[in-house]
Amino acid sequence: MLTSLAPARRRLVRGASIALVLVVAVVVGLLVVRSQRSSDGPAAAVAQDHPGPILLVPGYGGATSALTVLATKLAVLGRVTEVVQLPGGGTGDLNQQAKTLDAAARKLLSRTGASTVDVIGYSAGGVVTRIWLRDLGGAKLTRRVVTLGSPQHGTALAGLAAGLLPGACPLACQQLEASSTVLAALNAGAETPAGPTFVSIWSSHDDVVLPPESAVLAGALNLEVQNICPASTVNHANLPTDPLVEAIVSRELAAGPPVPLGAPDCAALS
Repeated sequence: MLTSLAPARRRLVRGASIALVLVVAVVVGLLVVRSQRSSDGPAAAVAQDHPGPILLVPGYGGATSALTVLATKLAVLGRVTEVVQLPGGGTGDLNQQAKTLDAAARKLLSRTGASTVDVIGYSAGGVVTRIWLRDLGGAKLTRRVVTLGSPQHGTALAGLAAGLLPGACPLACQQLEASSTVLAALNAGAETPAGPTFVSIWSSHDDVVLPPESAVLAGALNLEVQNICPASTVNHANLPTDPLVEAIVSRELAAGPPVPLGAPDCAALS
């Protein structure tokens, strides 16, 4: 058929055919890449009716005593609990702390045979938990995230320390400034990635997370303690050991979706 065409026209047709083949190859390649990317996309919603073991992530400084009290209370209810030991006293890079959480979660799942974990992130531990979910595949391994007084959008206390006493504000402290690149990246997209469900518990009397509303997390069930029991004066340090907060945490870690709570629930929780 091509032999009936003039040489110049024949070369043009052949060139157009080659170009068409190349275009088709490129389009197919793009579709394959897009398909691969979509398969690595957000985690599917995690079933909420089978609570797994509980990991408790300490805050800045890495102290575990208060979380150990909470872990013991939850263990009495029949839950397997483990408090994560953070490297460097919990004052180093939050991204490295997230890697420690990842190792702890995978080890706990392997030991218990569970398919998912529940995570309680206290103070900066809530930020570490979100980094793990976003960057290290934690969203596919987690059913429920409960944060306690977590500076999800930074705290003025860190900014003050960095400005007045920079030597007393290690890397984790700097990363908890409201303007830090870590928090900017963490809050640039969805604050609660697909997969687990989220509950943020915070107190208007928080004296470390300033303003306390920094703990409010878009996409989470946000529970201000004083909206449940107005007389509560629990501060930041006492959040993990306060009996009311412990009762709220226990309720939110039960099977099923997170439970909205309000003033009518105060008496039953107190």
